[in-house]
This record gives sequence, structure tokens and C-alpha cells, in this order.
Amino acid sequence: MSAISQRYAAALADVAFERKDAAKIRQDLSDFAQALAASSDLRNVLANPSVSVDAKKSVAAKITEKMGTHTEVRNFVFLLIDHGRTGIVDEIQRSFESEMNRRAGIADALISSAHELSTSEKSQLIQALERVTGKKVQAQYELNSELIGGTTVRIGSTIYNASVREQLDRLRAELESQ
Repeated sequence: MSAISQRYAAALADVAFERKDAAKIRQDLSDFAQALAASSDLRNVLANPSVSVDAKKSVAAKITEKMGTHTEVRNFVFLLIDHGRTGIVDEIQRSFESEMNRRAGIADALISSAHELSTSEKSQLIQALERVTGKKVQAQYELNSELIGGTTVRIGSTIYNASVREQLDRLRAELESQ
């Protein structure tokens, strides 16, 4: 995620916590990002430099009103229009989710495995990660056909590699050093 999207996300997170309406703001931003992704007409209007800022705001106001969007999110969308940043709404929304989780003490984890993990394996892995990080862990799972077995976990910029390939590489390095 870009530094720009992170700055916008942090600013909106400040507002969400200040207004004590984080859940509604989170949902409304997500809904607007989905609406923008689903409508090529809306994306074209908001991205078109020949459409005036006032016209773009008018369109956004009508859409956010129809969606019942929180005033702060509507104003945030207007700010993005003013600065020509509507093209990165999806990235800002992802950065906002990460920022909100960070502030709530939740770590986002991406867990890659060679095969589908059972419910029991997922639970044990989450518990171990929560002990290591000292945070509540929110995980996304993906299959990685390049892994022989085991898992890799990415939390922020930290990677925990418990894959069979990594274990074999360590064993090879240890044998070569003898």
C-alpha cells in the first residue's frame, strides 16, 4: 500500500475514533469502495478531468445520500475528489482496515499453506500467533502450490516460515557447513 493511501486512511481513522463511530464509518467506506468498483460509469465520471469538481461532488452526494452514508465518509469522498484521489479509493479502504485493526490491537495475518488447513489446525495456528504477537490475530488463508508442506505466515513485514522447504534449506546449509 502506498504512503498516500496510508496517510488518507490514518486521517479517516483519526476521525472515526474521535467521533466514536468507527464501525459505521468502516462499513460506509467499504460500501462506497464496492459501489465504485462495481460501477464503471461512476469510476469514469470521478476520473474524468473534463467533469468539474462540483459535478463530481454532486454525483457523489447523490450516491452517498442514497446509500445512507455517514457524513464523515461523504466529506472524505469529497476530499478525495478535491485532490484527484478517487482512483485509489480501494487502496485507501484496505489501508483504513489495516489502520483500524492496528489501533484496535488486531494483527492481520496472511497464512499460506500447501493444503487446506482443518478447523483445528487453523485454531492452533491462530492461538500460537496470538501468543507470539501479543495481539488478536485476524487471518486470511491461501493455498500455495509452491510449498511442499507446512505454512508461511506474514504479519505486517514479518514472515514466519514453517514450510518444509525452509526446513530442508536449513538442514542443507547446516550439512554444507560441516
